Formats: sequence, C-alpha cells, structure tokens
Amino acid sequence: MNQEYLPEGMLLKRQENEEYTATLQGLERAQAQGKILEGIALCCNGRMELTVALGGGVRGLIPKEEATLPLPDRKEKDIAIISRVGKPVCFKVVSLKRGEDGVPLAILSRKSAQEECRRNFLLHLTPGDVLPARVTHTEPFGAFVDIGCGIVSLLSIDCISVSRISHPKDRFLAGDYIKVVVKNRDPLTGRIYVTHKELLGSWQQNAACFETGQTVTGIVRSIEEYGIFIELAPNLAGLAEYKEGAVVGKRAAVFIKSIIPERMKIKLVLIDSYSDPVKPEAPRYFLPEGQTHVDRWVYSPKGCEKRVETVFSTPALQGAAGY
Repeated sequence: MNQEYLPEGMLLKRQENEEYTATLQGLERAQAQGKILEGIALCCNGRMELTVALGGGVRGLIPKEEATLPLPDRKEKDIAIISRVGKPVCFKVVSLKRGEDGVPLAILSRKSAQEECRRNFLLHLTPGDVLPARVTHTEPFGAFVDIGCGIVSLLSIDCISVSRISHPKDRFLAGDYIKVVVKNRDPLTGRIYVTHKELLGSWQQNAACFETGQTVTGIVRSIEEYGIFIELAPNLAGLAEYKEGAVVGKRAAVFIKSIIPERMKIKLVLIDSYSDPVKPEAPRYFLPEGQTHVDRWVYSPKGCEKRVETVFSTPALQGAAGY
C-alpha cells in the first residue's frame, strides 16, 4: 500500500498529519517539504472556496481553481466542490500569510496533491495491482471509488461480486473503505477502471466455508420460474426450489442439500424467509497479507468443465487517471 497517496480520509487521524496541521509552524514545515496533508472541509462560500479546519488559529482556504484536478474530457461542475463539505480533503500548502482580519491564512491546493498523486502513483499502476479505495457514492451501474487523493475510479456493478446484485448499495455504503484491483484504462479519457470480485475468493474457497446438511442464512438475490437464487457469500450462491414468501434482498434460512464442485452448483432448500432489512457487511478478502498484485484469478474449481477466470494484462497504464 502506497503510504503517500491514499484515499481521502486515511491520513486524517495519523499522528504526522495531526502534527503538521496543528500549528502555524507545522504548516510552514509541510510547505517547505511539499507534504500532502488532510483536513475537514467546513464550508463552501459563494465563490466556491472551501474553508478547511486547521489548528493553531490558522484559517485554511482552498480557492475554486485549486479544488479539483480537471479531466481532459470533462469540465468540473460546482457540485464536485460543494460535495466535499463535511468530508476530509487532501491538500498541499501553497502559501501562508495574514488575512485582512489579521488571522493567519493558509492557501491550500487539493489540485496540486492530486497532480502529484497522478504523476507519481497512478500513472505507474499496472492491471492486477491491488489498491485501497474509499466508496464515494453509488449509482445503479456501479460504485465510484477514491483510489488516491480524491481521484475517483468506476467499479462497475458486474465487477463487484460473482453473486449478482440489483444495486451497488447492496454491497457498499458511501464512506466504506475497501480493496480493489486495477482492471484497465480507457485510452481516450485516461480513466482507470477497477474490479473487486477477484479479491472475494474462488468458488472452492467460499464453498469450503459450508457443508452438506447445514442450515444457514443467505440473501435472496433472484426469483425465477425455475427456482430462487440465494447468496451464501458475495462470491457464492445456490439454487432452491420456488417457495412462497421469499423477497429479493431479504434474508432466508436455507438447508444445504448438496455441494457439487464439478458443476459449480449448490442445491438448497428454502426453510424460512425474513423481512428484516439487510445491511451491507464488510467484505472478506481471500488475499494473503501484504499481497499487492494479482496476475490471474481462477474462480472455477478443479475438474469443473466451465472455466471462469480473470487474467490481468501486464502493460503499464499510461495517461491521466480519474473518473
């Protein structure tokens, strides 16, 4: 994990960040050293300037032109600035002076921090690199995730998990910190796209957590004429015969009738269904501690005729990054 260019919010409570932002002297050192820091954006005025919480009686200000890194194919909208209020923002200290009221004023640049992140980190990523990310918001087609200094990438809904979901909010909440894998880059816009399901384990790894004869809980994901698909884990679902009362998105108790690796099938019997709301749970990652790259992910178990895998290409990504 790159310790300099993390998703916004991950530096906020670190001792070094607190020391730099607590006093005028700390901010002076950060400016001299070119440090990337974080603070909470307290408000946005009519000129689209962000006021940032700092210590030592210093007022922090990010001018509109320093609030975001422009993308080559899109003009940034004011909402990109307004939406930062109440949230952590990264920045570099541009200058320190006295305001008209005599209060120390720090002029900050989020754009400069993002430019450095893009130049020194994102441009050197290759497909298969594992990154920390922060979910910024979700749409029906996918989740947008911060992959470094507020630069956002798209995690499409089909890349979130093997088990199908109706909306990314079934998996994530805004603000969640997750892991993602670099998938590819759009050669026209330079945007980096990421994936997630490859970190949630193979069919065999997930199936090993269950055994025939167990009764467990799952989540109803789809109701078809021929049966009901029930998710046992984000990368594992089984099929039960149709039964009245099941509701998509709700929990259900199921009996595991059989586990068939060579067909990648789990047969279930629906015992009962519930109406309680289901909240997203923190993902369980099947990734060795410290591993930062994946070359290939094979979902299918050995002996299965159907081959499901992801092979990550190796050429380095070039161009701008972000969404």
